[in-house]
Amino acid sequence: MEEVTRQHFFHHGDRGRDAEKRTCHFCQIRAFATHSRFPVTIVNTEDKAVLDPHFRFVESSILGEGVEPTRIEFLTGCECVDGDDCQYNTCNCLQDVEDSSDDEESDDPTYGERYRKRTYAYHSHGAKAGRLRSKILTSRDPIYECHESCACGLDCPNRVVERGRKIPLQIFRTPNRGWGVRSTVDIKKGQFVDKYMGEIITAQEASRRRAESHIAQRKDVYLFALDKFSDPDSYDERLRGPPLEVDGEYMSGPTRFVNHSCEPNLRIFARVGDHADKHIHDLALFAIRDIPRGEELTFDYVDGVDDSENDALDPEKQKDMTHCLCGSRSCRGYLW
Repeated sequence: MEEVTRQHFFHHGDRGRDAEKRTCHFCQIRAFATHSRFPVTIVNTEDKAVLDPHFRFVESSILGEGVEPTRIEFLTGCECVDGDDCQYNTCNCLQDVEDSSDDEESDDPTYGERYRKRTYAYHSHGAKAGRLRSKILTSRDPIYECHESCACGLDCPNRVVERGRKIPLQIFRTPNRGWGVRSTVDIKKGQFVDKYMGEIITAQEASRRRAESHIAQRKDVYLFALDKFSDPDSYDERLRGPPLEVDGEYMSGPTRFVNHSCEPNLRIFARVGDHADKHIHDLALFAIRDIPRGEELTFDYVDGVDDSENDALDPEKQKDMTHCLCGSRSCRGYLW
């Protein structure tokens, strides 16, 4: 680790060495648009390990071969005049959100003389502004946000994920679980941390990569299916078939290094911008409790999506399962 660090800080500020700079992880994270305000750092005080040289940091997901975004002519945004108008009027971005004028968590029940019609997933006023509401945080509901095609403006309270990561993150070497992630600042319950990013690939390509992996279950650590809106009866043919998947093994952001825990402090939510792009929705990580600075960030890799919890209790199935090393009080003992 020391040698890699020395190469970057002593030589990569000079001209030349372009090929070396392109594969330098420190150069990649320093190129992030948010680096000066919310830097990503890498430290290792445990051993001499370095990040996989084939891995590349990216600021947003990359569309793989055969994956097409929605054509521009089919993209639509809201026509609200501002953020308040989004919440109290008929915002297109919230068309799939139930009316909630009697929301018990309402922190600003009126807008002029009009009562709240639809509630953002976030608190929009006060000390909790920008944080997920408890009702959403304890659910598996998707988050619907305004986005770049909307007229409401960048300061709209319903653009939390859209505005990107606002927390400095540190990738560090753990004593027994490889690399992990922590923050150098306190994180509040409901606060957005970052997206899980990678290469978005077809289901067929994901199956091929699993087959090529020496340990298929190890590959599954990095593959996340974008299946929140999968529906065999959907009018959208892209949602009727096998879902696309995000592969973060060789290109991703810092959250690629977030470890599993059976008692996590983060949870992944499906986040939708333009409704026409539900097939490539974002995977957004939010804090489900207050997290003091320096505490390792974790999420549950399983989180009730399959029968792994029950399988972990079956002695016969345990033989083929991966041991969990989270060390939490309620550790299930096995991942999958």
